[in-house]
Amino acid sequence: MSQQIAIGMDIGGTHVRVGAFDSGGKLIAQSDASIASLKPDSGLSLIERLLHELLESLNSPALLGIGIGCTGPLDTVRGLINNPYTLKGWSNVPIVERLNKTFNVPVRLENDADAAALGEYWQGAGRDAKRLYAVTVGTGVGTSLIVDGKIYRGVDGSHPEGGHQLIDPNGPECYCGHRGCWESLISGLAISSHAQSTKNNKHLIVLAGGDPNRLDSRLVAEAARTGDPTAVQIMQKAARDFSLGIVNIISFFVPDVIVLSGGVMKSADLFLPTLKQTLKTPNPMVPFDRVKILPAQLGYYAGMYGGAYIILNEVT
Repeated sequence: MSQQIAIGMDIGGTHVRVGAFDSGGKLIAQSDASIASLKPDSGLSLIERLLHELLESLNSPALLGIGIGCTGPLDTVRGLINNPYTLKGWSNVPIVERLNKTFNVPVRLENDADAAALGEYWQGAGRDAKRLYAVTVGTGVGTSLIVDGKIYRGVDGSHPEGGHQLIDPNGPECYCGHRGCWESLISGLAISSHAQSTKNNKHLIVLAGGDPNRLDSRLVAEAARTGDPTAVQIMQKAARDFSLGIVNIISFFVPDVIVLSGGVMKSADLFLPTLKQTLKTPNPMVPFDRVKILPAQLGYYAGMYGGAYIILNEVT
C-alpha cells in the first residue's frame, strides 16, 4: 500500500511553500519557489509543477488532500483567491477548483493567518492551547483565533481582522478606508513610512545608503538599538501602539496564549518591555497575568503546517 500523505501549502505575496506530511503529521519533504510578479495562470501552473515534482520525489504516494493557507482577501467558501493587493492581478482565481481537477483530491483554502495559527496550535508554540490568538506583524498585520483546534469564524464565515481594530482615530489613513488601524501604526510598512516622513531622519537615510526607499523597519530597529534618537522615538511609538492592541485582544478574548510572528516581531525585544509594563496596570476584570505571550516556533512554514493539519484533521 502506498504511503498516505497530506500536502500543506503556504502562498504569500512573493513565495509559495509546499510540504508533504505523513499521516502522523511528520514533515517528510518540502519545496518552495518565487511567485512574485506571476499572473494567476502562470502562478497556478508553477504550483502544479511543484506539487507534481514533490509527489514524484516520494514515489507517487497516496495523496489525501491539499490544504492551502493564502494571503487574503479570499472567498474560502467558493475557493477563490481575491487579492489584488499583494498578488497583483489575482482576482477571483479558482485555485481550489483547479487543483481539485488536477489532483482529484479534496482541496481546502484558508486565510494565511488562520493556517499559520493552526500550524502553531498543532506543532508550534501554542501546542494544544484551548484558546490561541495569533498575531503576525510583517508587511501588514494578520490575526487569528483558534478555539479547541478550530478556526473561529464570523458571520458568513468571515475572517476577523484584528489588524484593523481602531487604535488612534487621528492616526494615518489605512487602505481599508479608516484611520489609525493597528496595521497602519505597527506594521513594517507603517514603521518604514513613519521613518521616511519624520523630521530629523537624515542620519537614518545615511544608514539606508542615501536612499529613503530603503529605510525599512529592520533598519529602523537596528538604529534604535544603537541609540539613534529618531529611531528610538519611532520604535517607542510603535511599541506603545502594539501594546494597546494586545491589551484589547486580551480584554476581548482572554486567550490562553498569544503567539507572535512575522518580520517585525524579530525585533520583539523593542516591543515586549513596553507591553509588559502596560500589562502591569491593575485590571480586576481581566487576568492579564494568566495569558502567555510567546514567539512563534514554525516561522515562515507555519501556514504550510496548518494546511496539512486541516487535511489530516478532516480525513483521519
